[in-house]
Amino acid sequence: MERRSVARLGQKPMSVARLPERLDWPDHRWSDPNGGSILLHGVLPTVVYPRVMRPRVHWHALALLESPDVVDMWVQEEKDEAESSGVNLAHGLVSGGTMGIFLEEVTQIEEVTSGRFPDPEPRRVHRLAQRHNRPVFFIEPELDDEDWEAHMIAEAKEVSRWKKLLGLVTVGKKWRKRVKVNIFEAEKPPKGVTANLSSAAVLCATWWDLNEWLIGENIAKARNERFASRLRGALKELRTEYGNDAVLLVPLFLPWRKSILEELTNLPDVEENSSNKTSTASMEEE
Repeated sequence: MERRSVARLGQKPMSVARLPERLDWPDHRWSDPNGGSILLHGVLPTVVYPRVMRPRVHWHALALLESPDVVDMWVQEEKDEAESSGVNLAHGLVSGGTMGIFLEEVTQIEEVTSGRFPDPEPRRVHRLAQRHNRPVFFIEPELDDEDWEAHMIAEAKEVSRWKKLLGLVTVGKKWRKRVKVNIFEAEKPPKGVTANLSSAAVLCATWWDLNEWLIGENIAKARNERFASRLRGALKELRTEYGNDAVLLVPLFLPWRKSILEELTNLPDVEENSSNKTSTASMEEE
């Protein structure tokens, strides 16, 4: 049986028992025993990454842990920003909830460019895929998928449980308590990058943890397993053209990356899904 591995770029593959720390900065490559690899690029919502933190390896296709609707949302956000700069940030700040708290705090961190819409790093690599006509896989199933529809119903039921709704009343208190826990997971950013980016990562982890608390551990795990299966399916399609050299780039929230890695190392069944070829109409700078 071929070895399963998770590797830091430029380093020897890590064993399954040595998965990266949750807020570790380097991109990580998971090698599929059937050939090819998946490059997991951790990002922070609304935060612009400096060039030194962008993927430096050549990749053949992009996988977004989203439905195809996310592209329409990005386009609309770009139109809104063109008409009124900062309007999406303003809306996010007044909308409340965990994202409102995240935006309020992350935009106060000095030397970190944040509060940008559409989400800078996923949109940037999507534009690269557009420019070079690389395939894009949307990993979240569409709502006509019966299993995914059942998953979304289960998620909605869990979120609407009275204990969860009551917990939202004190979300500010939960936020502060979680920040105190997550601060011990902070990792020093790469050389030449402001250390304040670690504070943004802690805020991102807190936002992510509270969102995962809402849907519950079992539902989150089922989602991650399904996504890992579909990522393997995307890589399988990519191997038909690039063989064992195939590299699938996956931008995802930094605190989510370790959970997806764990599911990939469990070698879930391959769920085949087709890519969408992107348009080259948008030729913007990287």
